[in-house]
Amino acid sequence: MTRRREFLLGAAALAMLPALPARAEPILTDDGLYKEPWFLESFLDLAEDLEGAHKEGKRFVVSWELKGCPYCKETHFVNFAQARIADYIKANFEVLQLNIIGSRKVTDFDGKELSEKELAAKYGVRFTPTFQFFGERAAPLKNLEPAKREVARAPGYLRPDDFLAMFRYVREKAYESKSFREYLKSLPS
Repeated sequence: MTRRREFLLGAAALAMLPALPARAEPILTDDGLYKEPWFLESFLDLAEDLEGAHKEGKRFVVSWELKGCPYCKETHFVNFAQARIADYIKANFEVLQLNIIGSRKVTDFDGKELSEKELAAKYGVRFTPTFQFFGERAAPLKNLEPAKREVARAPGYLRPDDFLAMFRYVREKAYESKSFREYLKSLPS
C-alpha cells in the first residue's frame, strides 16, 4: 500500500469517529469579567445558593474577579481550559462569580443585603481572583463572623495543579485536619 493511500484511509477512518464536543469558551460579560457557561446563575442569595449546592451533592464557592485582572483571565483560559479541572469542579461545586467592585445586591448568610463591593470588604477580599469556600450548610453560618464562615480561601492566582488541589482539599474536607500547605505536601509527587 502506498503512503498516500495509507494516509487517505487513516483520514477517512478519523472522519468516521464521533466528533468530540468542543470546550465552551468563557463568555466576556457586560461588566468585563470572563464567565464560564457552567457558572451558577443566581438570585444572589448566598444561603439559598449554598443550600441549592448541598441538595445537588456539591459544595459552594464564590469566585471574586475584576475587569482587566490578568490573573482572572488566566484562571479562565489556562486553569478552567483544562478538562480535568473544569470537569472536576463542575461535578463537585457550584461556582458563583462576583465582581469585587460590583454594585449588584447580594444577600449574605446573615440576611443582610450588600453590594458586591461591600460584601467583598465585609469578608476582607482584597485580591482577584479569590475563591471563597464555605461550609456545607447555610444555617450554622448565619451567626458566625464572616471570617469563620469559610472553610478555605484561595487569595490570588494558583497554578493549575494547585488550583485543582484546592478544590479537592475542600471536597475531601481535608481542611478539618490540616492546612492547605500540609495537604499539598501530602500529595504524591
